[in-house]
Amino acid sequence: MPESNAPSEAGSNGNRSYWFHILAGASPADRNLHAVRLVDKAWQQGDRVCIACDQYGHAEELDDLLWNFGPDAFIPHSIVPDSTTRCPDPVGILLCEPAADDWDTVILLSERLPADADRFRRLALVAHNDAGALRQARSQFKQLRALGIEPRVHDQRNPR
Repeated sequence: MPESNAPSEAGSNGNRSYWFHILAGASPADRNLHAVRLVDKAWQQGDRVCIACDQYGHAEELDDLLWNFGPDAFIPHSIVPDSTTRCPDPVGILLCEPAADDWDTVILLSERLPADADRFRRLALVAHNDAGALRQARSQFKQLRALGIEPRVHDQRNPR
């Protein structure tokens, strides 16, 4: 989700919204922090939110970040290891493909675009400023376009 725009202003497909965040920072830590900020914003708005990632070590990093995000903040969350495990909390860190019916907002840190990406209410792709990360995110962006989705791009590399 964009940090300065309401969801209704984002690139959309009907009542669905899609974003592509390109960060100025070049490290995976920058990407993780941005994702957690998006999670906090969506959760504060009442959304059920998930971060999709590929490896358990990455899920643990996100878990630590969510626990330590702010001194007064508590974001109830769980790591979800597989698609047979239901997330009991409003925020999930998924090591499996998210189901569109389970989540209001999906933050995608996974290398794979979910098969039903066009069914999510809100989807944010987040890429740090690294050649490999940008190549992978551009591939996902092209896949979304092939589905008829035009994500709104937030490129933080070029200050306005």
